[in-house]
Amino acid sequence: MNTKYINLIDQTYYFPQEEFTLEGENLKFHGIPLMDLVEEYGSPLKFTYLPKISENINKAKEWFRIAMEKNNYKGKYHYCYCTKSSHFKPVLNEALKNDIHIETSSAFDINIVEKLKEKGKIKDNTFVICNGFKRDQYITNIANLINKGHQNCIPIIDNYEEIDLLSDAINDTFKVGIRIASEEEPKFEFYTSRLGIGYKNIVPFYENQIKDNDKVELKMLHFFINTGIRDNAYYWNELVKCLKVYVRLKKICPSLDSLNIGGGFPIKNSLAFEYDYQYMIDEIINQINIACQEADVAVPNIFTEFGSFTVGESGGAIYEILYQKQQNDREKWNMIDSSFITTLPDTWAINKRFIMLAINRWYDEYERVLLGGLTCDSDDYYNSEQNMNAIYLPKYRKDKPLYIGFFNTGAYQETIGGYGGLQHCLIPHPKHILIDKDENGNITTKLFSEQQKAEDLLKILGYEMKPSAKAEVGQSIEKQIKSDL
Repeated sequence: MNTKYINLIDQTYYFPQEEFTLEGENLKFHGIPLMDLVEEYGSPLKFTYLPKISENINKAKEWFRIAMEKNNYKGKYHYCYCTKSSHFKPVLNEALKNDIHIETSSAFDINIVEKLKEKGKIKDNTFVICNGFKRDQYITNIANLINKGHQNCIPIIDNYEEIDLLSDAINDTFKVGIRIASEEEPKFEFYTSRLGIGYKNIVPFYENQIKDNDKVELKMLHFFINTGIRDNAYYWNELVKCLKVYVRLKKICPSLDSLNIGGGFPIKNSLAFEYDYQYMIDEIINQINIACQEADVAVPNIFTEFGSFTVGESGGAIYEILYQKQQNDREKWNMIDSSFITTLPDTWAINKRFIMLAINRWYDEYERVLLGGLTCDSDDYYNSEQNMNAIYLPKYRKDKPLYIGFFNTGAYQETIGGYGGLQHCLIPHPKHILIDKDENGNITTKLFSEQQKAEDLLKILGYEMKPSAKAEVGQSIEKQIKSDL
């Protein structure tokens, strides 16, 4: 009988796949022997495989090049990385190797931009697209960047007051974009996005606040919907509505020359994942071409803001199964040595599913299980895969450790989980490993951060004073003694 874990995978998916192969009974990811990572660094651990970032960026660039050539498209394509997906320095350094631009979301993003400019990673001609609701500090930081000469910083107007706020803070002329407040799918709890300005209000907004403002130049229309870029009637309908606004604006605003179609490319969340990226890009470019030809206006330069697509497939997490609890005659709980809530927060917050596979023991018999985290929170569990209502893993045995991996977790999980800060039930954040290739193509690994220690959490909670606080207390005591004398 085909009762081994490898039989189950073979019967369910096409295997091996581009990034997943076997070496004996152990799993390899992009040629990385994952058990070697476990043996060197232990578990739990998270890792980032940096070369995958560059690979995905260059795939997208090539898809757009092919689509534009096929459709005789006259505009240019600009790839922006959505920094909120992962702000980490190694991620930005890898992404910026590929002649890309970036999109920011809040004030402190601009501080990162300035650090990267100091190091020469971001050039004066790099586009910095500033999205998000702009509070005072964000306005100030954007203005400082533009006032220092970064003319390709383009704040995207999110509400009616931002033009005046930016004008007051920026010394000379500056470029802006306008974000469309898209209408959401009927299943959403709200009808129109809270971000941006409604379709019907964009042209009046331009005429009232930008057209006669000598200081402001409109360069970009920004379009993004929460469900991402999908081949369904909803997406194509919203894109057509966006293009109608673009051609209306273009006819009265000659400076408008760019359309930002945002992010939203899906990433692989199952071994059964299928998505025709080239078809979608071809069709988007075709639709833009047709709309502009019919309206007799020049086609726009195309900007994208891919975040998850850029960095998501570079990340992974490895856990050990510590123990199995038989809670009733049907349910077996495999307990991992960490917490889903703290290390993969999207699994409980939005019921997101990642690729999950055993790291070792592929030739052992399998069983159906549930996965539980270490916190005492009932939501700290993982109970199904993307295309199956169950989880199957090699049978638990006390004498044979079992390790499991979650893959394509590189976007958002660290920041949403509060990297380096307090963790639910004080379960420590695991160590993080950077994986790269040297000049000869050999895999290299480096410890990026250690697992959190008790002292780290105690300091945050106020049980241990920081050195600066101790110094202040000491100075206060010294002053009091002198005063008493």
